Amino acid sequence: MGYISKLPKAILSMKEGESIERVLLIESGKKGISIIDEILESLKNRPEFEVVCLKHEPVLSLSGLKIDPAHRKVYCGSKEISLTVKEYDLLYLLAANMGQVLTYNQIYQEIWKEEAFGNANNAIACHVHNLREKMGKLLPDGCFVIRCVREIGYCFEVDSECTAAT
Repeated sequence: MGYISKLPKAILSMKEGESIERVLLIESGKKGISIIDEILESLKNRPEFEVVCLKHEPVLSLSGLKIDPAHRKVYCGSKEISLTVKEYDLLYLLAANMGQVLTYNQIYQEIWKEEAFGNANNAIACHVHNLREKMGKLLPDGCFVIRCVREIGYCFEVDSECTAAT
């Protein structure tokens, strides 16, 4: 859906039969670098090369909260918050789009990877409730709020007083 900024990565592996002979990792902070795009495109057409593109999602560090997408872990200070898969995905999506209201439809399509149907709003509300409870236990004076925008969706916000104090 394109809400989260990602750095492109590609892994190239040269195969000799069933074994991989060489691996090349290309990482770029910019999309659309023509020479890299040309190299990748030409190698895709050669059967001895396998091209795998990876997404790079940076660690989100907010006042007292750290979301590590590479390990799918969330920390409040030094304590890990135990989240379900959907809770983690929801928190990361909202935090990565901090200050932006995401509609129920956008959230459902990004998290469940399908069109929303039935009581999708209730499913999302249930996961938001669980997130608020878990984060509230570790951050009782939390600087964060997952704000409900009635009949629209949710927005992740940071209290400006908290960010000024840290």
